[in-house]
Amino acid sequence: MLKIYSNDAKLQVLDIGTGSGCILLSILKERPNVNGTGIDISKKSINVSKFNAKQLNLTNRVKFFHSSVDNFKIGKYDLIVSNPPYIELLNLKYLEKDIVNFEPKLALSGGLDGFSKIRKVINRAKTLIKKNGKLILEIGFNQKNKAKKILEKEGFYVNKTIKDYGNNERCIISTKI
Repeated sequence: MLKIYSNDAKLQVLDIGTGSGCILLSILKERPNVNGTGIDISKKSINVSKFNAKQLNLTNRVKFFHSSVDNFKIGKYDLIVSNPPYIELLNLKYLEKDIVNFEPKLALSGGLDGFSKIRKVINRAKTLIKKNGKLILEIGFNQKNKAKKILEKEGFYVNKTIKDYGNNERCIISTKI
């Protein structure tokens, strides 16, 4: 996001599945003209996000809503970011202990095929995003091709994918057309 938009860009950003707010609040800290909205199905996460926003002196530029992605209908956004649950249900038991012991299962499970939440995010994003708005989505290391197909089917142009430090394609940047 920081490489795509200039320092003086005035944007409305939505973070779907905000969790602790770390992605959204980091964006706001780096971009002084950006305002943000975070949603999460977990009330506890929303409370943590609000606390973190207060600690970072960002409460005047951010709103948080306790909501599922399906029911959220507020606003139109220039940028939507999301790190949705994308781990296949059967693979949850094989995760490393430092992940399983500290992350809620709700934040990890992407359903049987790993795409149930990704599909929901993309589906809602197509109505919440402005034309030519960007959707930046984190995905599992083996999900690029299927995620690209879903994005294209829902009216997004895939700009590029970004690799993690392990050389796995883990992030898709797309534009609503």
